[in-house]
Amino acid sequence: MLTTRGWTLREILIVAVLGAVFGVLYLAWVQVWLIAQAIFGAVTMDVVMGFWFIVSIIAAAIIRKPGAALLSEVLAALVQVLLGSPAGLLLLVTGLVQGAGAEAVFAATRWKNYRLPVLMLAGVGAAVASFAYTWVRFDYGALAPGLLVTMFALRCLSGAILGGLAGHLVVEALYKTGVLSGLKIDHERRLQRA
Repeated sequence: MLTTRGWTLREILIVAVLGAVFGVLYLAWVQVWLIAQAIFGAVTMDVVMGFWFIVSIIAAAIIRKPGAALLSEVLAALVQVLLGSPAGLLLLVTGLVQGAGAEAVFAATRWKNYRLPVLMLAGVGAAVASFAYTWVRFDYGALAPGLLVTMFALRCLSGAILGGLAGHLVVEALYKTGVLSGLKIDHERRLQRA
């Protein structure tokens, strides 16, 4: 369980704000998915799924502490529930699973590596965890093996690109504005340049 030990008030507020902002964006992204699904079919969910992992990548890359990825996804899910998402409270489980998938990749680096390949792998980690969860929830075992492989590959690719790469680009854009000065990301980058 995440405690505030080692976390500053600023870091907690940043994760809370990211969770709130992306909770709203995630809810809006449902509309993008529904429109795309009407045009392109069922595998569209796997193509667009990576965006629903992005807050975990952004929060982890900025805060660089255990729990940031997990907490940000759960908060984003909570905001969606509070805004009336039709998925209801089950969305908290989804956020927990996706955040845990991303967090596991950062844990494997001992929360020390936030380079682009690791961020993309965190997106894949969230994709793998979410695929396992949706497998159980929606009985994917009844689907044709070829379709399952396609869905899994698309979800992993989406996690890497819409979660990891897009998350990296957002963090870089935020860093250039100076709003992340004084945070761990800023300290580490200054040390690298020194």
